[in-house]
Amino acid sequence: MPAEPTAPAPVVEMRGITIEFPGVKALDNVDFVLRPGEVHTLMGENGAGKSTLIKALTGVYTINGGTITVAGQVRDFKGSADAQAAGISTVYQEVNLCTNLTVGENVMLGHEVRRFGAIDWKATHREAARHLESLGLTIDTRSMLSSHSIAVQQLVAISRSMVTDSIVLVLDEPTSSLDRSEVEQLFAVIRRLRDNGVAILFVSHFLDQVYEISDRLTVLRNGTLVGEFLAADLPRGELISHMIGRVLDELDALSRAADRPIDRSSAPVYRATDLGRKGVLEPADIDVFDGEVVGIAGLLGSGRTELVRLMYGADRPESGNVEVRGRAAKITNPRNAIDRRIAFSSENRRSEGIIGDLTVAENIVLGIQAKRGWLRKIRGAEQAAVVDEYIAALDVRPPNPHRLVRDLSGGNQQKVLLARWLATAPQLIILDEPTRGIDIGAKADIQRKVNELAAQGLSVVFISSELEEVVRIAQRVVVMRDRHKIGELSSHDLEVDDLIDFIAEEHHESPENVA
Repeated sequence: MPAEPTAPAPVVEMRGITIEFPGVKALDNVDFVLRPGEVHTLMGENGAGKSTLIKALTGVYTINGGTITVAGQVRDFKGSADAQAAGISTVYQEVNLCTNLTVGENVMLGHEVRRFGAIDWKATHREAARHLESLGLTIDTRSMLSSHSIAVQQLVAISRSMVTDSIVLVLDEPTSSLDRSEVEQLFAVIRRLRDNGVAILFVSHFLDQVYEISDRLTVLRNGTLVGEFLAADLPRGELISHMIGRVLDELDALSRAADRPIDRSSAPVYRATDLGRKGVLEPADIDVFDGEVVGIAGLLGSGRTELVRLMYGADRPESGNVEVRGRAAKITNPRNAIDRRIAFSSENRRSEGIIGDLTVAENIVLGIQAKRGWLRKIRGAEQAAVVDEYIAALDVRPPNPHRLVRDLSGGNQQKVLLARWLATAPQLIILDEPTRGIDIGAKADIQRKVNELAAQGLSVVFISSELEEVVRIAQRVVVMRDRHKIGELSSHDLEVDDLIDFIAEEHHESPENVA
């Protein structure tokens, strides 16, 4: 009987890794093994410790306990330069390149071909082209990087990492901003690198993509190791249970929220008629009743965000009339909306939401302070009570109000942003992609909270690119296409496939189908 082939020696071994921050143990005795020629995906909820483990491996964080061995040698990384010298390269979700330089200059930055002490640009571009071609890429090395899509820029970043013959490539959420064709191009490059023996550490919240590209999975939860698994041997349901530490009965319960009856006999909380702006959105009608979740569905660019920005006054409408509880209202800027207890959480939480240099507490009370006025400071006891209430209600982790919000995971940042607006006691809250880029556990937490608040009477407008989410928690769905409102659907017995068909149809004889 032939002997089974032995697994290759690990290129990375992290044993007993412990990292502590003031008031919290981010990683507790975690083991992680990365082998050459494999794609190994790190899985876990936001806040599970994925980013912390990556930053330990790449020298950003100093470990408090444990050992890191790379290519058989124990390493003590004092910074990212040490990790790079050991053959570890990282490509982040937000590409760290020089967009004002050419593709070739970015690929060869710091490794230009020199002759007699001067850079030989012709040879440098020729060498850049060779590195790109080795990954199956044909990109004009003399074109400006800024002229290319994020997907191409990520491929250039990967090519740049291979110039130094990296043995480990860390890809942190590389597909979050890519369409399907761009993902396929990226995966082709990843497979080529894997087949060439590079060890690839992959992080993504897209389960379909994880199973498509991964050989092995390591799951973390609350800073501890749950286990390491072969992707082919781990069903998705088991993976999710490992990640969140509970079964998905909660999501099944949420799906019944669509059947919750809504009283539409009185005036709606918000009603807009012919709301529009030339070149932005064709005039559309929308109303939202007490305790109702109205989902807005459509493809990217369909006009979902444009509609809610006009509703909130973030963009000034050029047509239409608005009523709040049956009374005419002029909402042409956010101040008007806030005065009428309408809150808006933008899809761009980093640029239009959280303030990274402020603490969790300061971010939460920001909305109350702005509403009250900057001269009327919130008393310390009142601030502490509000902050503690919403940290507990939304399960913000770690529950440390004094921690800088930039140090939180994406899901917990989103919870802080939601807490800010809920603290202002709105009667209508508009949530634009509140669960984008966060894991299944944080999504469940946010969806559950939205459902609870709506059942208590809060009105909600909810946008999500994941149609399953919209159908799960909304009682009614406004459908957008090509910056037109093309109809409404009751969520009662509505299947995702039915919603997709409705979006795709060219004509609708009955655009309104509201129960």
